[in-house]
Amino acid sequence: MQLSNEQIRQFDEEGYLFLPDCFSPDEVAALREEAVSIYDTDRPEVWREKSGAPRTAFAAHLYNEAFGLLGAHPRLIEPVQQLFGEPVYMHQFKINAKSAFDGEVWQWHQDFGTWARDDGMPDPKAMNIAVFLDEVTHINGPLMLVPRSHKEGVFEAGHDLSTTSYPLWTLDNERVAKLVDVGGIVAPTGKPGGVMMFHGNLVHGSAGNITPYPRKIVYLTLNAVSNYIRKPTRPDWIAHQDFSPIVPVADDALMHYAQRYRQAAE
Repeated sequence: MQLSNEQIRQFDEEGYLFLPDCFSPDEVAALREEAVSIYDTDRPEVWREKSGAPRTAFAAHLYNEAFGLLGAHPRLIEPVQQLFGEPVYMHQFKINAKSAFDGEVWQWHQDFGTWARDDGMPDPKAMNIAVFLDEVTHINGPLMLVPRSHKEGVFEAGHDLSTTSYPLWTLDNERVAKLVDVGGIVAPTGKPGGVMMFHGNLVHGSAGNITPYPRKIVYLTLNAVSNYIRKPTRPDWIAHQDFSPIVPVADDALMHYAQRYRQAAE
């Protein structure tokens, strides 16, 4: 899948791009069921909220067939390779949950700030690709983005170790307020199967979810091969150290898996 010139221009100017209907209902249904199964496991890759509800599951592409196919899907890999002009590898893979009633906040932050400080990533030549597994609405904790904030570089950040169960390099309120005065806030919403890609320096966060509607999103962090991390401090299943270029699978590989999954369920 290739981006149009207009889509490339929008990504460059705004720092993000939303692509609806990238994956079919059958493909998403299989992924959603697999995500629920993974959240039910007791393994170090699954992090939980203070309430015990799942918060994120790392590295599922390495131990689950469906997410392995997603992690090498051409609809996700090819647009990033197009923007970077070179092959990419998987820096991080996670399935983030905003559980019904118990999903906690993700504070305001820049992803590249964490990748640089914790992993030794040289440049912001990596980005997140988000795949919606549930419908994301304006009430169930959508990701909030500050458009054009990626053009301001990397900001100073504090290492928040207490607000949530996941440590994060966060921005102070004054900084966020100034950026919002200029760029505003957008919260892309959409049906399952939608895909959002955003720049590593784009400031973003999300509120908690106190609704009965869960919100699961898969995030692939794709990094240019030449931009591999130099000084990793986190476990390999959080910040991967296999810098091999991703070889995309066939476009219909996940659909074939979904068909097998549905037949087995019947």
